[in-house]
Amino acid sequence: MATTFPDIPTVVPAALAGAFAAARPKLIDKFGRQITDLRMSVTDRCNYRCVYCRTGEESFTPIELPMADYLRMVRVFASLGIEKVRLTGGEPLLRRGLVDLVRELSEVRTSTGQPLDLAITTNGHLLEKLAQPLKDAGLNRVTVSMDAVEPETFARITRVPGSFAHVLRGVRAAREAGLGPVKINCVLLRGFNDHQIVPFAEFSRSENVIVRFIEFMPLEEDRIWAPDTVVPLTELLERLSVFRPLVALPANNPSETARRYTFDDGMGEIGVIAPVSQAFCGACSRVRLTSDGKIRTCLFSHFDHDLHGILRRGGSDDDLAAFIEATIQKKEARHHIGEAGFLQPGRTMVHIGG
Repeated sequence: MATTFPDIPTVVPAALAGAFAAARPKLIDKFGRQITDLRMSVTDRCNYRCVYCRTGEESFTPIELPMADYLRMVRVFASLGIEKVRLTGGEPLLRRGLVDLVRELSEVRTSTGQPLDLAITTNGHLLEKLAQPLKDAGLNRVTVSMDAVEPETFARITRVPGSFAHVLRGVRAAREAGLGPVKINCVLLRGFNDHQIVPFAEFSRSENVIVRFIEFMPLEEDRIWAPDTVVPLTELLERLSVFRPLVALPANNPSETARRYTFDDGMGEIGVIAPVSQAFCGACSRVRLTSDGKIRTCLFSHFDHDLHGILRRGGSDDDLAAFIEATIQKKEARHHIGEAGFLQPGRTMVHIGG
């Protein structure tokens, strides 16, 4: 005979209720997207002058905040539901004190009490010596921006002769340090480095790394972007399939930006990030913080939101949190690349953070 029990109201002590409230995600924008990923630039300096990013000339005064200020802002973001922090630039490995910042960030807990998922995007030039110290400090993963696997093409893109060997050693050092799976990001420009598609597929297989091809976006200083410079996802997949048949892989999570593939023999992994031809704005979980402490709600936003200004004027953590929450409600529904009237943002990629 089944035993029945009277309905008993659930009573949650006030202290526990407060803890539960703190654990609830707070960064949900007006389109219902939960914001869990912060990309934070710690410098807009870079030791490369890549053709799809820079003019080739140093044309600005770099802005970098004290590391303690970045740390404080991240702590507030984490209290509001940010789970992943990716350190970017410019070139983040140029920042003095970066390893110490990673060590302190590894002690930060999210609103659910979990450690942050920490990653870095770097050009890899300085990675060989820093990979193990960064791993020891608490870094989880590394992504290397690398736009050719042929030294001559690589030098033409970066405008830094002899740079390829440094990056290759850095990739291998990161893999050996356990900063994996190591991802390689390649921005494709038609007629410039698209002949590297198959060599990159071979590189993924031989070096045991994930190669991700990224459609060229209009975020460069020289304003050379045009629709015909983009190698779209469909064409890229056709060209890869000539090398070996592709097999689609499931997404790691709903907001993942890359479409994932392996080859028919299971060796190698290729990702395709297609913001131009196959926009993924509807699942966006990201927000950016520039090296001067401005929130960017979208790569293509025309507005900065000065979080560091609140801190600089003596604002409390509650003040910072309120500003972040209000700013998230201003996040754009999508970008408008390719549409009539599209305007490139005033800030270029190096000043936003990759």
